[in-house]
This record gives sequence, C-alpha cells and structure tokens, in this order.
Amino acid sequence: MTTHAESSQPETDPSLGAAETPSGKGAKDENFPVGSFLLPKHLRPHVATYYNFARAIDDVADNPSLSSAEKIERLRAFEAALLGEPGYGTEYQKAHALHESMKETEVTTKHGSDLVAAFVQDARKNRYETWDELVGYCQLSACPVGRYLLDLHGEDSEAYFYSDALCIVLQVVNHLQDCGEDRRDLDRVYIVGDWLREEGGSISDVDQAAVTPAMRTTMDRMLDGCEALMVDARKLPSVIKSKHLAMESAIIVRLADRLITLLRNGDPLATRVSLSKIDFAVAAVGGAISGFFAAGKGTEQ
Repeated sequence: MTTHAESSQPETDPSLGAAETPSGKGAKDENFPVGSFLLPKHLRPHVATYYNFARAIDDVADNPSLSSAEKIERLRAFEAALLGEPGYGTEYQKAHALHESMKETEVTTKHGSDLVAAFVQDARKNRYETWDELVGYCQLSACPVGRYLLDLHGEDSEAYFYSDALCIVLQVVNHLQDCGEDRRDLDRVYIVGDWLREEGGSISDVDQAAVTPAMRTTMDRMLDGCEALMVDARKLPSVIKSKHLAMESAIIVRLADRLITLLRNGDPLATRVSLSKIDFAVAAVGGAISGFFAAGKGTEQ
C-alpha cells in the first residue's frame, strides 16, 4: 500500500497550521444512521471513531479556503498517522484513534486509506464525464464505509458485492442532492457530463435556479443507474449474519429507495430534497422488522 509518507509532513511543520478544518457537519446531517442503537453496544465506539476520521478528512477536502496542494498535503498526513508512521502529533488525533481502533478490532486500515484516496481525488478532479467514472469514484469514497462495517461485525467478504451497490447509490443520490451547492462552493460537478451533453445541456445547467430539461433527463438516467444497483443492494440484509447489522442495513436500503423517489419528483436546484422525520420513522420500523427476519437467509448473486 502506498502511504505517501515521503510527501506528507508532520504536524510540527508550522506551514500546515491546524490539521483539521471542521465544517460543523456531523452524524445528524447524514442520510443514514451512524452507529445507531441497533448496532452492538461494544462496537458503537469503533463506528464513531471511523466516522470521526472520515468527517475530518472530508472537511479538509471540502474546505474552499485551502488550495488543492494544501488539501492533498493534509490528507496524506492523516493517512500517514492512520498507518502509524512516526512524527504526527495530537492534531491528527482522529487518525491515531482509528489506528488504535483498527488494531484492536483487526479491521484493515485500507478502509481508511481508500477514503483518503477519494478525497485526494476530489482535490485534483472536479468533473465526471461517464457513469463508470463516477461509479469508480464512489468505490473509493463510499464503499469503504460499508466494507468497514461488515468487517467490524465479522461478516464474510462475499457481502461486499451487495454493500458496495448500496453505498454507491447513497453516494450518487447525495451528489444529486448537493449538486448546486457543490458547483457553487467548490466548482465540483458529479453530474455525468456525457449524458448532460447528449441532452443538449452543459455544466451551466447546474448553475440554474431550477433543473432544465437536459438536467432532468440526466438526473433520471443517473437514478436509473441507482435503481439497477438497488436490485443487489436490497439483498444485503439477507447475506448478513448479524441481526443487528441486518436491521441497520435494511433501514438504510429503505432510506435509499425513498431518496430515489424524492429525487425523481424533486428539484435539488430549487430546494433541498431531503428525507423527512416521517421518512426516517417509516424506514426504521419497516427496516428493523424486515432486517431481523432476513438476516442470514442468504441469496443468490
């Protein structure tokens, strides 16, 4: 695994300043439960540690006041600290905490390093021309989260296939939710460029106050891609042995389905398209019940 140690700097370098750049976002801002009470109590602190690391490096990547080079330097330093390399002090505490957590739980640090790689890509790349290109990004930025949870619960790696499908959907719908804000604040566009141009549109469509016909068709094609992935994502609870994790995943599956519906009928450029408290409640009840009974039943890929 490449650690980039030779190009990162320890926190004693004053040019780095504070390593973190908190945005104020937290677990409450996510589309899905983070370390909810459904998960085994002894594992929740580890989930929180992983989330805190992910949130810290995500905030660095999304900080508009940092240059691309500054973002990459800090991100690589976080990865070096995660991997246990010497010279990185307390301002990388969240990386150190995850290092210790992963050592204790015997979960691979790759699930942290892949997130770093995704955010380094964000610092370098701000356009995605094809669906496959976007999915490739999601495989770094979202799939490690699901894989981490599976490994933490001692699940078989065969479940990665179904978890990856769900995580990619969650990332794509999040990109659609935030498309206007991402373009405005970071000049970052995750809308599939080739599809948008095929419909006679351009990047300028993302700057509008409401979705254009070209943007609408492109969004629907992206949601069609999500629907195709959901065929496998919906099988995830049945390939998970842990009833706790199966219940949690079943809830997230339902939230993903609901977000796809909301985005089909909503305009993320005109107003925030998001889940309501009722959406969460319905998914929680239905998902918990279905996940409980589906756990370990198995399915054919």
